Amino acid sequence: MIRVAIVEDEAAVRDQLMGYVQRYMRQYNAQIEVTMFTDGVEILEGYRPVYDIIFLDVEMQHLDGMETASRIRALDSDVLLIFITNMAQYAIKGYAVGALDYVLKPVPYFAFSQQLQKAAGQLARRYLAVPVDGGMRRLDEASVYYIESEGHRIHFYTEDGDFSAPGALKAWEEKLEPHGFARCNSGYLVNLAYVSSVQMNTVQVGPHQLQVSRPRRKAFLEALADYIGENGA
Repeated sequence: MIRVAIVEDEAAVRDQLMGYVQRYMRQYNAQIEVTMFTDGVEILEGYRPVYDIIFLDVEMQHLDGMETASRIRALDSDVLLIFITNMAQYAIKGYAVGALDYVLKPVPYFAFSQQLQKAAGQLARRYLAVPVDGGMRRLDEASVYYIESEGHRIHFYTEDGDFSAPGALKAWEEKLEPHGFARCNSGYLVNLAYVSSVQMNTVQVGPHQLQVSRPRRKAFLEALADYIGENGA
């Protein structure tokens, strides 16, 4: 499931883009969940990093797209930003906030679908910026088996080796839960793509066997069932 936000103050353009998303879903047999916002203030209110892609109008009345993008980027380093604009020179400034690309108004379906396909390709291989002692580590999200919390540090167990970093598990849960991660107990955040079996109070996650706590078991099994249903695993 790809989660898309569209921030656009013109109702006609919002309706047009929603129609484009529905057409894209039929054309590519894609699963996309769309949330609409009428301006930058609306999406920023209580913003959580749950979106994969944000289509963002540059020229809006209450808060323009560039400032909105800058504030979003301060809260979410991973979301893919695509600008919608009347003038290309405005969108070019978007690269300063790590925008993926832009589309020009009036937006044709082909240009929109190309950008959506480009973004979907990026999402197929997501990378995480993990602050580690003395620097930053680029981590392939798909390589993570699970993340463990221990005090004020977290341990990443991955296909490419294990490492530790300062941080809180809750922050990573908010970032990764929309991408197929769930807690099997208070201390473990599991990549559901690697779950091969759940038996009684244990779950097999790649080569690791982890404990499933009684309070978390029901929610964990529901998250696993939803993941399998969405991904055909």
